[in-house]
Amino acid sequence: MKKSYYKKRISIILNYLSTLLTIAGLIIIIPFAVGLIYGESSNILLLSKAFIAPGIIAVLAGLAGKRIFKGGSPMLKDAMFICVMSWVLFTLLGAVPYTVILNMSYLNAAFETMSGFTTTGITLLTGLDNMPRSILFWRSFTQWIGGLGILSMFILIGIKGGAAVNKLFLSESHKIAAKRPHPGLLHTVKTLWIIYVALTAAEIIILSVLGLSFFDAMTHTFTTLSTGGFSIYDQSIAHYKLAGFANSDMIELTYMLFMLLGGINFFVLYNVFTGNVKSLIKNIEVRHLWYIVFGGTFLVFLSYLKFNSSAYTSVNGEVFTGITAMLLHLKDAGFQVISILTTTGFATRDINGIYFTALAKQLFLIFMVIGACSGSTGGGIKIIRVVTLLKIIKTKILKVNSSFKSRVPLTIDKHIVENDEIYRIVTIVTFWMILLISGGAVTAFFSNHTAFESFSGMFSAVGNIGPCYISVKEMIALHPAVKLTYIFGMLAGRLEIIPVILIFNKKFFK
Repeated sequence: MKKSYYKKRISIILNYLSTLLTIAGLIIIIPFAVGLIYGESSNILLLSKAFIAPGIIAVLAGLAGKRIFKGGSPMLKDAMFICVMSWVLFTLLGAVPYTVILNMSYLNAAFETMSGFTTTGITLLTGLDNMPRSILFWRSFTQWIGGLGILSMFILIGIKGGAAVNKLFLSESHKIAAKRPHPGLLHTVKTLWIIYVALTAAEIIILSVLGLSFFDAMTHTFTTLSTGGFSIYDQSIAHYKLAGFANSDMIELTYMLFMLLGGINFFVLYNVFTGNVKSLIKNIEVRHLWYIVFGGTFLVFLSYLKFNSSAYTSVNGEVFTGITAMLLHLKDAGFQVISILTTTGFATRDINGIYFTALAKQLFLIFMVIGACSGSTGGGIKIIRVVTLLKIIKTKILKVNSSFKSRVPLTIDKHIVENDEIYRIVTIVTFWMILLISGGAVTAFFSNHTAFESFSGMFSAVGNIGPCYISVKEMIALHPAVKLTYIFGMLAGRLEIIPVILIFNKKFFK
């Protein structure tokens, strides 16, 4: 009886993973067409090895698995296992093009791919300006896919509905409950993807109007809304200023807008798009997002002026004074605050450079931990959890100051937060801290980086951010143990810790 029970569970898990493998195989074929469109036909054999061959093998293996293994509705803990393994599966397959075209080691390729799908944005690649368009597209596309989650895409195209939808969605979107736009979860997922695709189209159009090529607009849009931050240039968004684009400031402002949109709860965006604009202020999490963005920008701006001349020197050497200089300083400060807080990771200036003061660098580290809003494409602990923790402290103080028998409930947006939710938040934050400390210690042990640099690397990985105080060249040279730690951190951070931690518990499989 027990043997039959486990056999059924394993069959259901492998059935779902087979479907996901089929989808992954179809997705990895797409960059082949991009390569042909952008003049890589002379390397058609290499393109075929990188994209067509692994795609066909994955599709055939997936279809075979679907026929062999009987499906069904998974248990919640099995759904969590499917969730974790789907991200691992996509990463293992998605790493192949990097090894074939760029001759990367498989570990480095897996690192780059996990960084893409989890929308982290830490890169081990240099010389991006001269790379094949097929690879640049693939890097950006992995982040766009990962923005709303691999399983949310799977639910959209692979499942008709039922209990399995809820279990799979919850296993990947382990977030604080939010009011859905539709009672059915499948309809909710469809709505989220409609918003995502619509915003994607809007940003591509705006960037194209501002003078970017369609390829630039498309790839950078993929990594803006997903808050992933991969760029097709070594200088990231600073490239447009350095290349002399007339609309470079407007281009940067456009990225700022869409990074914010990617970092806001998509259910709030749905309310805005259906006429409830006030939710941008009334929602407690989004309201605190504005507090952090404006407060952080002002502090970074002031800290620069305290130690430097008020004159503004652009990355391309242009010098401005007066009110123009002040506005440009504010823009640079705001861009980086938004980029870090939403966990996008784009840069108009090096965050480890002399432009940003010690205070600014400390604030960036704090923002890496806080992250964006729940229900967004952003990473980090999430603003709502930080707000909840602060309210727990406030409630505790009120209880101490009130009568012994009185009960002071914890409320968020006038809704009482149940104890189970409080315990879950505390658990996630605790595991976050353990991962950050452990990863920082591993980095320091296997390298000669300072404590500040070592912790920033793991902060970036677990927070799915990208930039840190370790340069790309230094990141490439890190010990394999550190890279594996970061890969684990990226996955754990993207899945909000608990599903990844649970599969290491032997009771999980009973």
